[in-house]
Amino acid sequence: MSNLLKSVITLAVLLFIASSTLYVVSETQRGVKLRFGKLVEADIQPGIHVKFPLADDVRLFDARILTVDAQPASFFTVEKKRLIVDSYAKWRIANVETYYKATGGVETVAHNRLANRVNNGLRNQFGTRTLHEVVSGERDALMEDITSELNASVRGSLGIEVVDIRVKRIDLPQEVSSQVFRRMTAEREKEARELRSTGKEKAERIRASADRERTIELANAYRDAEQLRGTGDAEAAGIYADAYQQDPEFYSFMRSLNAYKLSFANKGDVMLVAPDSDFFKYLNKKSGK
Repeated sequence: MSNLLKSVITLAVLLFIASSTLYVVSETQRGVKLRFGKLVEADIQPGIHVKFPLADDVRLFDARILTVDAQPASFFTVEKKRLIVDSYAKWRIANVETYYKATGGVETVAHNRLANRVNNGLRNQFGTRTLHEVVSGERDALMEDITSELNASVRGSLGIEVVDIRVKRIDLPQEVSSQVFRRMTAEREKEARELRSTGKEKAERIRASADRERTIELANAYRDAEQLRGTGDAEAAGIYADAYQQDPEFYSFMRSLNAYKLSFANKGDVMLVAPDSDFFKYLNKKSGK
């Protein structure tokens, strides 16, 4: 056998021994070591470790915060009102040995058991609270109580820690939702009618007030206009009187000319007046005096 072949075989043997002896645990993992199926080392920390080939078996688990999404379940409040609740929980491994013994290191088993306990905890908490409290009033307190209650049991039985529990959605059953929707629709329609009635009442008051103010303003304007017109007529009469007193004959002559102008404006008009009438007194004076 050549030296090259011996070197290759030796290297292969060393690699096999190394791969069978050394193993690595990452920062996001925790593990347990089994020797012939018996647990000999729990909670293996991150780093490089040694094991006996063929005799030891290492099981690694995800040590990060995981999410279990529980199926929507039906719960009753203290008022005997049924609700459909959809929730989820955040958890992580707290005790690797207990976790492995309780679940066999199978994550789905841990999820199922934790989901059942989350639903049981929600059922107990919802059963002591009203609908208003679980929907909005005491949601944070409810979640804190469930988290504390679950941690008191799952730490010792499952070896996990519940970090947080949240309710994603709370619904009423379909048959109840339809009734609630109809009642809400009726209440909104009633409120809308009341608002429309109130709006019409306010509109009528505003319209009546505007009409009253308009009537008052028109009356005041008419009064002021009549006062101004009367004052103007009085001033005009005074001016006419002063002019008439200064030269009565000239004033009479101008009045006659205006009358002639208006009377003879249309050529088709016919006027029957006596020749010696006062209407022609200025036309009959040939001297122009």
